[in-house]
Amino acid sequence: MLLDLIVGARPNFMKIAPVIREIERRSAEGTAISYRLVHTGQHYDRNMSGSFFDDLGIPEPDVNLNVGSGKQAEQTSGIMLGYEKLLKEKKPDLCIVVGDVTSTMACAITAKKMLVPVAHVEGGIRSGDMTMPEEVNRIVTDSITDYFFTTSETANENLRRYGVTDDRIFFVGNTMIDTLLHSRPRFRKPALWDEQGLREKNYIVLTLHRPNNVDDPPNLKHLLDEISESSGGIPLVFPVHPRTRRVIQDTGMVISPALHLAEPMGYLEFNYLAERALAVITDSGGITEETTVMGVPCMTLRDSTERPETVTMGTNELLGTDPEAIAPAMQTLLLGNWKKGTIPPLWDGHTSERIIEIISKLSL
Repeated sequence: MLLDLIVGARPNFMKIAPVIREIERRSAEGTAISYRLVHTGQHYDRNMSGSFFDDLGIPEPDVNLNVGSGKQAEQTSGIMLGYEKLLKEKKPDLCIVVGDVTSTMACAITAKKMLVPVAHVEGGIRSGDMTMPEEVNRIVTDSITDYFFTTSETANENLRRYGVTDDRIFFVGNTMIDTLLHSRPRFRKPALWDEQGLREKNYIVLTLHRPNNVDDPPNLKHLLDEISESSGGIPLVFPVHPRTRRVIQDTGMVISPALHLAEPMGYLEFNYLAERALAVITDSGGITEETTVMGVPCMTLRDSTERPETVTMGTNELLGTDPEAIAPAMQTLLLGNWKKGTIPPLWDGHTSERIIEIISKLSL
């Protein structure tokens, strides 16, 4: 059995890494299963060097379609053309897509048109916000997916409302957490830890990259000022996304000295920092999952989330995009009154084992 594993952006590799390890483990035990790791090249990331793959414990991609950056329509068509050519050379028994990036949708469509069944890891998640390109990608992908591997009962219910029958839905847990728990003993102290004299539970980590938070300079300035002014003097470590850094530099924005701007970090370094933080403030979805499992308070600067279990069960709170919501939340944190949270069901580090066990029993 040959499985195509589709990745298009850095987070996809974190979600697919444990699936690769499980395939390799079963193959070494004599199971007739193999994979082809297909990187669409949707996102160029200068941190994705050989050490990036070593950190995740996976090989470099077997195929790179080298689509590169561009408008969404350009990327979608480029990915579809490249993947179609690959499928004409050799078809897999199953195409596995993860997450919700453009590559997820484009390769799912291409595979289905080439009569290759599709499995969606993280199927069924929804934010309800159709202004997000990712939400469009999720809906389109799920409309043609054959097998869904889900992270929560909420995702299961979303799929059932779309008419998906239970025999195609497999509640398996979260592969992102497989990677987190596998990597946790190897988290690596970043250089800035000693440079800035950081101490455990005595700093806050901030990440911002979504357009509605960073593309409007006055709004970004307001957000950063509110965070700085309400932090009670606690250091704020801000690994700056390239998109956000461009806005700050192009406008000559004056940043509070409480904010320590840093370069984007590798996976092991960032999670070393996040695990030891007093809290994380973010507009990322994946980070909310990781902080929930690590028991770190998290504030999400978004109006909706496709991961509601991080709020209803975990340590995350959805603050919205109004900067005025930051100070009350920060006061709750600094008074020691943040909720403790629990870990959602099946977020236990064994999701990939369940996925490959199920796939091995499918009639492909």
